[in-house]
Amino acid sequence: MLPRFLPLEDGKDSFLRTQSKPLPIRTIKIFLLFLTLAFGVLVLSMYATRYFDVRSAILQPKVSIVHPCAEEENELKQWIKAPLSLMHNMSDEELFWRASLVPLLEKYPYKRVPKVAFMFLTRGPLPLSPLWEKFFQGHEEHYSIYVHSLPGYRPEFASDSVFYQRQIPSQVAEWGKINMIDAERRLLANALLDLSNERFVLLSESCIPLKNFTIIYSYLTKSNHSFVNSFDDPSSLGRGRYNPKMAPEITVSQWRKGAQWFEVDRKLAARLVADTKYYPKFKDFCKPACYVDEHYFPTMLAIETPRLISNRTVTWVDWSRGGAHPATFGRGDVNEEFLKRIIEGQSCLYNGQPSSVCFLFARKFAPSALEPLLNFTSNLLGF
Repeated sequence: MLPRFLPLEDGKDSFLRTQSKPLPIRTIKIFLLFLTLAFGVLVLSMYATRYFDVRSAILQPKVSIVHPCAEEENELKQWIKAPLSLMHNMSDEELFWRASLVPLLEKYPYKRVPKVAFMFLTRGPLPLSPLWEKFFQGHEEHYSIYVHSLPGYRPEFASDSVFYQRQIPSQVAEWGKINMIDAERRLLANALLDLSNERFVLLSESCIPLKNFTIIYSYLTKSNHSFVNSFDDPSSLGRGRYNPKMAPEITVSQWRKGAQWFEVDRKLAARLVADTKYYPKFKDFCKPACYVDEHYFPTMLAIETPRLISNRTVTWVDWSRGGAHPATFGRGDVNEEFLKRIIEGQSCLYNGQPSSVCFLFARKFAPSALEPLLNFTSNLLGF
């Protein structure tokens, strides 16, 4: 009879053989299926990663090429667009420096429509604004407006007015003093910030236009000269105001007098704002009874750019009544004969040729003159 139990060693072998039975076919299939799926996911992940990396590499050069162009276009627009608001916190020193940064290339790299900057130097209200509103109507792309008033004045123009939010940061300006020149330079500097402005005309609250906008715009933009009144006055009211301490920058033979109400092109406007040579002399040595607004710009431009100024003004005034100030005209003065006398019968040179159109603006008109002036806009003034 065979033994009932195997030897210990043989029992151990039998146990091992029992535990080493082949796995069921189903388990093997499930395992292989799992491996296949895992391998597929791995291959798909590698392919997707490679695909998107390659696609990014292909698209990236396009982005790097297009994006800088967009940036350059935006940068150009930022340089050429007019300030959204005329109010700012720059000091005069900062403003004049910023305004004196002018392009050296005369050809603009974009379509530029030249504008005329109408700069109103006022104490406060603009009583003749309804007349100017009518004058500007329909010509929005060809003009810009800047108003310098006493710093405490708060205008109340309606939102549809051409004067709405056209106030610039202002300071006190007194007749005959250097702060009047500061105000004029402040107006020029703010207007220079808009690169579209090509001509700059200084006006007061008592000024009126004598022609329609189209005529004035064409007259100014086609002129070869700036309209600055500058002449040698040997009398006590001219050379008699000269201070020898202004030499050597300014000699008595260079001393000039002229009307305060000027019109200049962009080049001369930038010169007036950037001047540091003549301004200190006038600030220190031209004080009442030397009236700086009658001498500073006429003298400086006669020295620096005599061939670029016409030596006449385009703003008519009447000094026939005598006194320190020109005549003021009210309701009773304004009639057809009066306006024709100003508009017609004039003689001057324009671009070297004789012309009967000499004055584009006139002053001084009182608020009471507004109503009769509005009655003559269509048949005499042409707007």
